[in-house]
Amino acid sequence: MRLTTRTNLAMRILMFCGVNQDKVATKGEIARVCHARETHIAQVVNVLAQKGYLATTRGRGGGIKLAQQPVDINVGEVIRTFEPSAEFAECFKKEGNTCPLTPACRLKSALVVALGAFYGALDGLTLEDFIVGNDTLATLLEGTAPQKAVA
Repeated sequence: MRLTTRTNLAMRILMFCGVNQDKVATKGEIARVCHARETHIAQVVNVLAQKGYLATTRGRGGGIKLAQQPVDINVGEVIRTFEPSAEFAECFKKEGNTCPLTPACRLKSALVVALGAFYGALDGLTLEDFIVGNDTLATLLEGTAPQKAVA
């Protein structure tokens, strides 16, 4: 299994914004730090904003920042936003499945269990788990590690 580039960028963008919560970032800045094209960053930011993970503002002084607290951003949900898990293999397709083994194959049920375990592990994680106390990440993203919020 391999995550798509868009999924990878989504997590990079969220980590960047999570580490740099005290500032509004630009697409160009995120693109430089995340080693990505600004057009790709813009596409992913658009989806993340539509889903409510990011807040964006236009114009002078505008940019991108988290719309939620890192503890409220579930990694499994973010990954599901970008990964088309419904058709992990040909036999997952409702229409167009030409696999002759489908009536007898047990691979699909094994894959369903494996995907459940994969997403289950990610559902137990939040963006906060990736950024709090991760000084190396903070250094790489040109910010400082955020401190855990006191409730």
